[in-house]
This record gives sequence, C-alpha cells and structure tokens, in this order.
Amino acid sequence: MWFKQLSFYRLNGESLHETGKLSQALGKSPFQHCGGLDWFSEGWVAPAAHLDSPVFHVRDCQLLSLKREDKVLPAGVIRDFVDLKVQEIEEKEVRKVGRKEKLALKEQITDDLLPRAFVRTHRTTAYLDCRRGWMMVDSGTASKAEALVSKLREALPPFPAALPRTKLAPHTAMTDWLAAGAAPFGFELDADCELKDGSENGAVIRCTRMDLTADEIRQHIATGKQVTRIGLIWQEKIRFMLTDALQLKRIQFLDVLQEEASQAGDDRESLFEATFTLMSEELGELVDALIEALGGLEDSQANPPVASASSSSDTAGSSSVTPAGDDARDVPWD
Repeated sequence: MWFKQLSFYRLNGESLHETGKLSQALGKSPFQHCGGLDWFSEGWVAPAAHLDSPVFHVRDCQLLSLKREDKVLPAGVIRDFVDLKVQEIEEKEVRKVGRKEKLALKEQITDDLLPRAFVRTHRTTAYLDCRRGWMMVDSGTASKAEALVSKLREALPPFPAALPRTKLAPHTAMTDWLAAGAAPFGFELDADCELKDGSENGAVIRCTRMDLTADEIRQHIATGKQVTRIGLIWQEKIRFMLTDALQLKRIQFLDVLQEEASQAGDDRESLFEATFTLMSEELGELVDALIEALGGLEDSQANPPVASASSSSDTAGSSSVTPAGDDARDVPWD
C-alpha cells in the first residue's frame, strides 16, 4: 500500500467528482484479460483484494488502480519460427522465399504464437486528494503516470490534470540548497545526490552515502554543475529522492509511520484503511511543503479546487500536455 515513487498532478474543480459518479465511470472500463490476438489490455480494478468498487474513498481522498496486461513474445522467438518455416518451404519446394512472403509468414506465425504467449501484468495506483487539489500517482515513470491520466480522461472527459509549475525551477532550488549546505524548513539533507554539467555531453557526478555539506560538493557547484537529484528527509518521517522533473523516487516511510499504521487495526480492512489514510495525509503535507519550498505554484495553478469527493462537478475544461518519453516529462523550467 505504501507508495514507493510519486508523480503528482495539479487538479481543479472540474477534475473532481463525487465518489459514486467516479466509481460508475470507471466501472464502465473494467480490466479484462488479453484476448487471443491482443498484445495488451488495461482497465480499472479494485485497489485492494477485499474491495469490490474501483474507488476507495476515505475522507477527501479517492484511491483507484489501473491494471495492465502485456503479452510477452520476443522478436527473436518469432524470427526463429520464421527461419524454420522458410527453410522448410525452400527444401520442400526447391525455391527461394521472397521478402513479401517472409513478411506474410511472420504475420501468420505471430498470430499463431500470440494466444500462447506469456503475459506480464502490473498495476498503477493513484489517489485524488480532493481537499488539496492533487492527484498522486505511485510511479516514477512518466509514460505510466500519463497512461493513467489518459484513461481517466476517457472515463471522465476532459479531466483537466497538469504537471505542477512552480515559481522556482527544482534544479535551481536544489543547487541552492546544496550550495548553502542546508535544506528548507521541515526537510534535511540525506546522503545522495546527482550533479550534471549543463554543457552538451557534460559530466555527471553521483554521490552515494556521502555528507552533502562537504566542501567537495560545493566545489562541483562552483564549477557550474547543477543538482538534478537530491536525497531528502521530511519531518523525520519520509525519506525520498527529489528529481529535477519534480518527481519523488525511492520513497521510504520511516519506522514512526509504519508503527503508527500497524497499531490502527488487527484485521486486513482496518489496516488497509489506516495505512491509506496515514499515507495520503503525510504525502499531502510533504507535497505542499515541497511546493512552498520551491516558491509556490504559478498563479494559474495556485487556486485550490472548489469541489470535494462528496460533491459533484460536471463542467468541461481543458486537457494538459502529454510528456514525450518513458522517463521524460515536459516541465516549464529551462
């Protein structure tokens, strides 16, 4: 249940819907296993095994989960079968198999093998924090996070959700923190960071289990390198790696939170609810504090949402830009 990575999006009142309406919309696109000739399938599932609904609602947070199933059919396997078939034809009919015929054989063999292929499944879990106006996605991969957003847009068009735009660029702020040898209020420097030279094909310095206040770090900054990743600890509760794309990776909820959640109940249902409630509250406070440390949001995103999980909002809005790569995100900072 504890998130291990975090990509987050800014919502507005048009993104938020009453839980019953959200559950009904997601229920129209349930997960179904891959058909015989399908390469993949995806759909909404209950966030936990003991739940029936695709949306789990606690306080002002709505938890949901997108499941995807992909067929695993390596190109090398297809190529081997094609080669065997080509060899069989050439020996039996004493002729050369042409390029077009090979392509036709490849399609035929792929269709024959696909129903028997292994499948690989994964889930992307997220929740809508209706009070704070954030969507939190348990993924540090841009393509997976955006796939979930796109699926929500299909269910509840247009579902406006945008990457956060802060007044200070994360790499600028992180570089300033290391140069000063101190993190902003509520945070403390951990022991990992990454610095990059801004020039093309510039050097990359990765520091692990190192005192980030050391003079050696400042010397790298003095030569023009900028911080692209930095390890932080928030309120002695959560350890994470902050990236220049404003993602949180390698999240660890420290013992004080783990113990608090474990004492909340003895059965599976109450423990799940307590863990989600505690995690969503702590992550919400962490993200708000992080945004404040980066100078706050730009004016266009600064206003909080006007709806909550218990009220409906049916007005139309505009969609956000889709990132271009698996690990790249379109960000407003240079």
